[in-house]
Amino acid sequence: MPLDAICLQAVVEELRPQLLGLRIDKVQQPARDQVVLLLRGRRLLLNAGANAPRIQLTETVRDNPAEPPMFCMLLRKHLTGAKIAELSQPPLERLVRLELDAADDFGRPGRRTLVLEAMGRRSNLILLDGEGRVVDCLRRVDGSMCAQRQVLPGLYYEPPAAGDRLPVLEETEAGFYEKLSAANPERQIDAFLLDHYFGISPLMARELAFRASGETDGRLCALGDRAALWREVEGFLSAVRESRFTPVCLKREGRPAEFACLPVTQYGAAMETEVYDSFSRLLDDFYESRERQERARQRGADLIRTASTARDRLRRKLSQQERDYAETQNRDQLRICGDLITANLYRMERGQGKLVCENYYDEAGGEAVISLDPLLTPQQNAARYYKRYAKAKTAERYLREQMAIARRDLEYLESVLEEIGLAETEQDFLDIRSELREAGFLRGQGKKESRQRAAKPREFRTSGGFVVLVGRNNRQNDRLTLREADHRDIWLHTQKLHGSHVILRTGGQEAGERDIVEAAKLAAWYSQARESGNVPVDYVQVRYVKKPAGARPGMVVYTGHRTVNVTPEEALVKQLKVR
Repeated sequence: MPLDAICLQAVVEELRPQLLGLRIDKVQQPARDQVVLLLRGRRLLLNAGANAPRIQLTETVRDNPAEPPMFCMLLRKHLTGAKIAELSQPPLERLVRLELDAADDFGRPGRRTLVLEAMGRRSNLILLDGEGRVVDCLRRVDGSMCAQRQVLPGLYYEPPAAGDRLPVLEETEAGFYEKLSAANPERQIDAFLLDHYFGISPLMARELAFRASGETDGRLCALGDRAALWREVEGFLSAVRESRFTPVCLKREGRPAEFACLPVTQYGAAMETEVYDSFSRLLDDFYESRERQERARQRGADLIRTASTARDRLRRKLSQQERDYAETQNRDQLRICGDLITANLYRMERGQGKLVCENYYDEAGGEAVISLDPLLTPQQNAARYYKRYAKAKTAERYLREQMAIARRDLEYLESVLEEIGLAETEQDFLDIRSELREAGFLRGQGKKESRQRAAKPREFRTSGGFVVLVGRNNRQNDRLTLREADHRDIWLHTQKLHGSHVILRTGGQEAGERDIVEAAKLAAWYSQARESGNVPVDYVQVRYVKKPAGARPGMVVYTGHRTVNVTPEEALVKQLKVR
């Protein structure tokens, strides 16, 4: 669910004491809709994306593009060194104002305001000067896009217009009963609340309906006691006014499905409830997997399409080759036909359509019936069978080689599709694209692409203090295992499943069993077995890992390995990750 106004109020109240007085050291823009302010080791994320607008402190480290966008450069110019003076939210508005004490180009003190409008597809991030004029914004809104309100550099900032519904915090008991009496009795309770009040989310409307009537879709006419609905609404308003908020995440089968700032009971046993110690941690967990999937969908859509098309084409080709190969296994029958024709030349005449003769290759002494081409002489018919036999013999060797290549490429494309699903940064997608182009599965663009800095492997540290490196793509897997790792380091990989190469750097020391298990869990997490349990992971010293001649990127062989069975744990991955 998107962040509603009351949840946003809870987040702002949590952030205010943590942020006031902090100085902005750096400004980053890791994605088009995301800005990160670095504040003395803390990361303040402002997301103006349509699907996940929010403000929070984040522990997730996001990679930045080599060339920062123009809006990021503008924010760096105006905000670097500025101090947070105030963090505020207009009542029940999905809008946050970050007031900043900054200095101009001549060192004179001034004021800048960073406004986050967390309003779904109309979300925006706007920088204002000391007079309230727009310096610039993430999304410029001109008259052709909205005739009522423009957001353009140089214009005075106007907040979004308020709706005609009553802010829910301003409701009184008398006013509530008046609206209730005038409402259609067949109207659903949650729809009644959403129709009349501003600031209440659909989730909380359903929750209030459930608490008052026992059903999320209960109707007003089914209310046995109308006072029960007011009591629930009044309790909800009291909790909001007194800031009695609780970060709650609702999970279905272990995956985040909803979040709220107050307890939610409407789902019963259908969902698990997890209470967090902070809203920022809740939002990090809730949006992390969703953002990863969204990145893969947006940036990797064409790569997935290319790799999937090539994989499906290879599957069809391999299937045809296997059928052709099966046919070549009967080639001895062609040679026998040629031999029998040659042995019976004295009996044959030109124009025969078939030859019926004794099959001396048959121990039972049966007869053979051989089809002939009437337009050919007996000698030419025999030569035709010998030629087909020689062709089948050659085809067997050729098809065996081609099937091995097809199976190799098919396995490689499966690993690429797995890489795309695990890709996290823009550079990851660029590397995969370049890898597919070098492998011949993606055409060149006709011009040389600008190359960003090489992405670093994912880095973790075990409980015993050992560094663990995890490859991001096949080419990096090769580089990590075959060039950068010490021959005494430990190499780990899921058994017979596609996944990243994992290197446990030992520096010649003896790694403990706990360190190996933790590294194995990382290997299982960054593989096809992420959602599985009891995953077998092979591990061996790097010296015993080799790359076969002609193998695709990421493909290696190894000997002398041991195997440990582990269950991937997302919490452990976050705990071990080096920030």
